[in-house]
Amino acid sequence: MKTLRGDKKLWENLNEITPEKASKGLIQAAHTPQHFKLVESAFAEGLDHLDADTTISMQSFDASLFAAGGAVSGVDAVMTGEADNAFVVARPPGHHATAERPMGFCLFNNVAVAAKYAQNKYKEIERVAIVDWDVHHGNGTQGIFYTDPSVYFFSMHQYPWYPGTGSRGETGHSRGLGATLNIPVKASTQAAEQKRMFEAAIEDIATNFRPDLIMISAGFDAHLTDPLGQLKLEDRDYVSMTRTIKQWAAEVCQGRVVSCLEGGYNLDTLGETVRSHVKELASN
Repeated sequence: MKTLRGDKKLWENLNEITPEKASKGLIQAAHTPQHFKLVESAFAEGLDHLDADTTISMQSFDASLFAAGGAVSGVDAVMTGEADNAFVVARPPGHHATAERPMGFCLFNNVAVAAKYAQNKYKEIERVAIVDWDVHHGNGTQGIFYTDPSVYFFSMHQYPWYPGTGSRGETGHSRGLGATLNIPVKASTQAAEQKRMFEAAIEDIATNFRPDLIMISAGFDAHLTDPLGQLKLEDRDYVSMTRTIKQWAAEVCQGRVVSCLEGGYNLDTLGETVRSHVKELASN
């Protein structure tokens, strides 16, 4: 990854937290016991794939536990006042991992584990909003909370695209009906139009749902330069969307935002895009 412009001044003002691995119990708050056993046994058996898209190495299991643990640590930092907000630098990503199985580079669903943890650990956290702006639909996160009215899931993503889910008709089920919003975006949509759709969606959600914590599935593969997407966002657009989320959080939940890295596959540009996002999170 290329050296980031303006690194030194920014990073000196940040609080770096080293997470612990998420426990089996924390993982299984969002995943079935069979899911955890499937992932764990894959490493015991020396497998190199969990599915056609999800390649693993012997270090991937620990990495996935640290990724989920990082999201949990981000929640703790924000809830204890150690930080105003948090950005979790996590690999592997998580938003495709369903309650029952890993998929799409994702072993455990980091934001889902952290959202469940926040609700279980902190009595002041009853409602969580998850905003997913990855170029791919966060099918795993959606599925985990599809019947849960206490977690609002919003995804803006290229459609149709992997994994093929995320139509406007997917709005939740049973008690969770109305707590899911999908904004499908056509390939090559101009950034200004996509940003307009994003801001309108946040405004609409805010009129009906008042979260106690906001989490971002911060995938940066909708960037103009990313090889796995066909959208046109640039760094300034991610800054604008970050600012919109911060303003919403300031109005409803004391500024509590935990952002978790999802996709982003152009290593020549990803670092600068992440820096722009973090700089906006850290701004007053």
